Amino acid sequence: MREFLKELLAALEQGRECAYCAVVETRGSTPQKAGAVMLVFPDGSQRGTLGGGCVEAEVKQRALGMMTAEGPEEVLTFCLDDNYGWDDGLICGGRMSMLLDPVPSVHHDQSERRQPLSEYYRRFQDLIEKGQGCTEAVVIREEIGVPVGHRFLFSPEGRLAARTRNGPLPSEIFHNLAPLSNRPCPASHHGIAYLPILPRITLLIVGGGHVGQAVARLAAEVDFDVWVLDDRERYASRERFPTAERILVGDISTHLRELLLRDINSSTYCLVVTRGHAHDEEALYHLAPTAAGYVGMIGSKRKIKLIYEDLIAKGIAPEVLEKVHAPLGFEIGSQTVPEIAISIVAELIACRNLGTTRLPGRTPVKAGNVRT
Repeated sequence: MREFLKELLAALEQGRECAYCAVVETRGSTPQKAGAVMLVFPDGSQRGTLGGGCVEAEVKQRALGMMTAEGPEEVLTFCLDDNYGWDDGLICGGRMSMLLDPVPSVHHDQSERRQPLSEYYRRFQDLIEKGQGCTEAVVIREEIGVPVGHRFLFSPEGRLAARTRNGPLPSEIFHNLAPLSNRPCPASHHGIAYLPILPRITLLIVGGGHVGQAVARLAAEVDFDVWVLDDRERYASRERFPTAERILVGDISTHLRELLLRDINSSTYCLVVTRGHAHDEEALYHLAPTAAGYVGMIGSKRKIKLIYEDLIAKGIAPEVLEKVHAPLGFEIGSQTVPEIAISIVAELIACRNLGTTRLPGRTPVKAGNVRT
């Protein structure tokens, strides 16, 4: 979404016309879910996708026509068990509702649409860049006395941050705002679609070796903010971690104690992938009791049990250790470093997107099995 908004705002600043298209509600099986976005430009080019096929093609054609006619925003609904499904093999019985909202060019300023939209998207970008999340509420049916297509942007605290048009603000629109701390999925209530942009996850990788490097590369591609900590400068370097937001070099315990005071919270995921047993134990001692949304440690089950045994002897409660993902990553028969990294990042994505740190099919080592 960050790159998408950058392109949209660039078009606004350059006075170019375009149309903002988004999936705002789905039912059943669909090629894209609510939150997918696409920009359409007058020359027919596009950025993003709503799922492809003839549904996307019709949305694009309608968007092009709306730009030409300077039409108002609208919401279209497509059923994928009719001609749309047959044409592209999308016989899944689903339903998709799409928002089409033309952005006027600089020559259409008198339409009184360009300035509110410009302010709306700038505020949207500001909230996204801060990484704290936000919620967009889109009116998709006239059930609360507000025209279809009107949008309202809410801050992480649930305060109104921006809107695409002036007019009434019914109290009903606040009733179903879900706290972002619960990592809600898109939902619709009483003719309003709620599209949460969840807080960005900071991924703290303790250990700058081969696995840490491979995980950092993949995690950055799927929108994690990567931090790396290692006590060796030659490993925790910008050359090895070009996409990292922060690189920390120095004593592991010292850095972790400082991070615990300032930065580790439910939007922080922590991976322990150091070069040895002692460093893994040192890192887990600090990280396991924290409020981090995810803590995982690499290693064999035997190594993990030995570390748990030591940590319990040092006063770490068994129930604290049972929240640790160890061995970390999904079981996919990984052999190589890239395969291990894929299994780890897949688990991180699942935890982020499903809103839980307990995933089906996981058999972590139980701290209760450790001798006390």
